[in-house]
Order: sequence, then C-alpha cells, then structure tokens
Amino acid sequence: MALDSLKLSELLEEVASGALQLPDFQRQWKWDDERIRALVATITLDYPLGVVMALEVGEVSPFRARPLRGAEGSEGAKPGMLLLDGQQRLTSLFQALFKEGAVETFDSRNKPLKRRYYIDIAKAIGPPADRDEAIVSVPEDGMLKTNSHPKLLLDLTTTERECEAGYFPLHLVFDTRRVNAWQRAFAKDDARWEVWSKFEDQVLAKMRSFQVPMIKLKASTTMDAVCAVFERVNTGGVPLNVFELLTATYAGNQDYSAEHLGAYYQLPEEWRRIKKELTTSHPVFGRPDADPGAEDGLSSSDFLQAVALVLTWELKQSGQVAAVSCKRRDLLELPLADFRRLAPRVQEAFAWVGSFLEQQCIVRTADLPYRTQLVPLAAVRAITGAETDLPANEDRISRWYWCGVLGEMYGGSIESRFTRDVEQLIAWIRGNEGVVPDTIAESAFLAERLDTLTTRNSAAYKGIYAQLIKQGAVDWYFTDAPFNPSRLVEHSVDVRQIFPKNWFSRNSVARPSRMNSIVNKTPLSLRASRSISGTPGMYVKSLALESGMRPEWFDDVIATHLIDASTLHEADFEKFYENRARQLLDLVMSAMGKRTVFRDTSGW
Repeated sequence: MALDSLKLSELLEEVASGALQLPDFQRQWKWDDERIRALVATITLDYPLGVVMALEVGEVSPFRARPLRGAEGSEGAKPGMLLLDGQQRLTSLFQALFKEGAVETFDSRNKPLKRRYYIDIAKAIGPPADRDEAIVSVPEDGMLKTNSHPKLLLDLTTTERECEAGYFPLHLVFDTRRVNAWQRAFAKDDARWEVWSKFEDQVLAKMRSFQVPMIKLKASTTMDAVCAVFERVNTGGVPLNVFELLTATYAGNQDYSAEHLGAYYQLPEEWRRIKKELTTSHPVFGRPDADPGAEDGLSSSDFLQAVALVLTWELKQSGQVAAVSCKRRDLLELPLADFRRLAPRVQEAFAWVGSFLEQQCIVRTADLPYRTQLVPLAAVRAITGAETDLPANEDRISRWYWCGVLGEMYGGSIESRFTRDVEQLIAWIRGNEGVVPDTIAESAFLAERLDTLTTRNSAAYKGIYAQLIKQGAVDWYFTDAPFNPSRLVEHSVDVRQIFPKNWFSRNSVARPSRMNSIVNKTPLSLRASRSISGTPGMYVKSLALESGMRPEWFDDVIATHLIDASTLHEADFEKFYENRARQLLDLVMSAMGKRTVFRDTSGW
C-alpha cells in the first residue's frame, strides 16, 4: 500500500480514458445538485478533498470493471486502477469540471435535474466566505428562471452572454485552449483584464494545481482484503453484500469469457431466474420480482451459503478442507465453476424445502419462522438427495426443524450452527443414532414462554400458529374441512384473538398482559374474525348459527383449536388460559419430540 498525490486534472484524464474505472460492485453515483456545488467550491478554494483509494490492476482484473458515470465512452478500455473509495467525489468533479454536456443530478426532493455549472467571476475574487454563492448551476438550456414566475434571471446560452454576465463555464477549466478563447471573448474590454487576472490567479490556477491524495493498494491484495478495506473506507455508509462482490468477480472471470465468446457471467440474471422459478411454485420464498440483492423471502445470500455448505462438505470428504463452512470468506472464494455445477442441485433442494414447508402448513413469507434455518436444510437435501424421503428420515427432519423453531435456536449467531447441523443431520439421516444434532439436543421450551409469545417477531409464535393448523384446526366460519395451505391464502387466515380486546376493557383479569399471548390467539379466517366481539359465549352462539351446526357440533370445531369450548361459554378467561396453555405445551413437546415436559404450573 502506497500513498501518492496526483493532480486532479490527471485523475480526471484517467477517468475519461478509462485508465481509472470502478469495480462493478460499486453502487451507482448519486449526488444532488447542492452537494456538487459545495464540492466544486471546495476545489476552487484549494481546500482538502480527502483521500481516495484505488486498487492497482495486474494482468487480470479480479473484478469486472465499468467506467465512472459520464465516462461511458471509455467502455472496453483496460483499467490500470479500480477506484474503491472516492466515487461520489470524483464522478461529481468529472461531470461538472471535465465532461461536455449537462450533469444528470437531483434536487433536494430527489427529482431528476440536468444542470450546467458556472462560477460567478465577481464573487469568486471576493472573500472566500462568499465562494459557495459563487458556484451556480443552471438548467441544460442555459437559462435560469425564478421558481414562482417565469422571469429570466440569467441567459447563458452563448459565450457572448456568459461573458456579459461574468459567468465562467466550469467544464472548460482544464482545457487550456478553450479557456484562452473564452478569456479573449471576456477581456475584449480592457477594464476586464484586471478582473480576469485576479480570477485566473485566485481560482483557475488553484484548480489546475489541485492535488488529490490517493492510497494505492497493490494488485496482489487479496479479494477478501479489498472488500474489508472498501467497507471500512466507504463513505456511503451502506455495507456491501457478498452477492454484489461475487457479481463483479464472476463477471471478470476470464475462463468463462473465453468459453463464451467474450460474454461475461451475469450472476444477477441467473439469480433472478432461480428465484422466479422457486417463488412461482413456492410463494413462501417471496416475490419473484424482488431485486437480486434484496432480503425478500429467500435471499441471494441464503442461496450462496447453501452452495458453500455443499462445496465445503464435498471438499472435507476428500480431505481438502478441515471443516464445513459458509462464512463470508467461503462465499467470496466460491469458484464460478463450482457455483455453476452446484447451483442446479441447490435449486432443486430449495424446491424440496418449499414442499416440506407446505407440509408443515407454512406457505406465506410472513409465516416463515426462520429463513436462515432453510439454508442448512437445503444443503442437507442437496447432499443426501432422496435419502431424505424415507419415512424415518422425514420424521427426523421434521423433529430437527421444529426443535429449531420452537426452541428458537436460529435467533442468534448461526454460522457455527449451520456447520454442525449439516454434518450432524447428515450423519443422523444416514443411520448414525449416536449423533443427534445439537439443535435437537440443546433445544427446550419452558411453559412460561407461552406468556411472552405475543408478536410475529418470535419464531416460536409463528411455529405454534403453524402447528395449530397442521394438527387439524377448522375455521369457525368455513367449517366444512380443516385448514389446508390453499385455504390460508384464500380465506385470509391469520392469528386472531379469542377473548377479544373489547372483552378485556369490560372485565378484570389477574394478568391483563396475557390478552396478547399466543394462548389467547388462534388461526381464523378474516370472515370468522368479524364475528369475534364482546363476550365469547355470545359470539360462539352467533358463529354456530351462521354455520348451521348444532351447538355441540360447533364445540367440536372449537376443540380442533385445542380450546375447551365450555370456558368460552362461561367466559372464564383464567380457566381457558390454563387449559389451553397445557394443550399448547403438549403440542409443542410433541412436535419437538421431547419426552420431558418443562412445566411451571404455579403461574397458571
């Protein structure tokens, strides 16, 4: 790593020629008009710009490169350096001070603008405190008008009018020939020579000699180090994700480009295709039109982690690595050839995971307890294939899944759990009874947890909701059959309160906070929920009448939700809560395959 100091004019020349480009993981330039004017004022005063950072490029660039915004004419040029930090500043300066044509920027409300930048010569040779006011941007046509009335304030449509107004076009500043021509037009009147002389000495000379400190990283710097450095110096404040980094790396893969007649591998397009195919069949994975790097439903990072787990598992079997892993470095070092080989198998595995979730009555993204838990599950399926379809293994996988959800095992640090679960679950599936996954062995569910499960923020909350549907709950309006995955969407099924809020407002209970507990909630259709108001005994009678059922039969429907109907008829919340909490606890323990029931009945 070396620190150099380069003239701004030289840096902008390199931007124009394509010698200095961006690694493709850099986000697009987006500075507004006000920030550009303030930056230009800084340069005219010869105030420090701040350090920029670039990576020297060897024979083969580690990333696909692209020109800075406005320098698209250099597309195809081989860069000598890739800009890691300073994109917003250098792009703004290149467009305002170097490039022909209007700058495409934004106003304070993010509305697109096309502006040209000028400096008011009279103000520029005045006190430095006035310099911000000296930098002016005008519309693309060169005519500046007031906002409220169409009154023309400035007409800069020709050189003559620029000179008459005393506004120097800043995009000429580094073109000596054009500056001299503009000077001759401006200084036809001898009285202006002194003004121009001061302007050239106090402003133009400083801009031409302006120095930019630059840190240069050697071409031998590892990609992991480049990414780490980038994230530490990135002034945008938005950390890069692995997907963006791999997109740039894969696009720069020379072997792929040679094999495909110069084309480059487009990871975002491949991920869009995979995501669309998965979400079309399994909506639980999110929207098919989500951005490639978005965290909507199944994310690109989830998919890459599953691929890395499969690859490192293979490498461990052959003795090439010591451990199964999907850490950030594993993803950054994921070879394109291995990704292309394993991606179809992992996609099939996630499709299987989608079907597994449907069997667990989890079909909507909002109802998914842990997205992260799907990563090791998909990796295990990709490795073991049809072995997971054996009845005994289906039971093992279901138990592992529900221990993870109801034991809330995927809420903290998960990378080490990924590794253990993949290796242990594979061994367990393949008949090694002595290896029970830690997720099963370590999981527990305490009875008092039911009191605190109050929102969808908890995986266990969503898990109990799904378990109630899976064990056969019947809606209280559409009573012809138990819930199934299609009915959840068709009837807008959601978690609804059993003893409604307005009942609590008129009745006192020992522990009012239990009103929001999962114990006092159950899956019901939107239509059924409209009848739930007031005293439970009254709305139960109303729902029974609407269903056309005999009251005792409707009590059986209520019982499918693990509710003692008599407690609703009697409006006895304490008795209801104690009875249902015990039944829910048994439901949880059954799903987790736990023989020991952790009961604390003192609070019931």
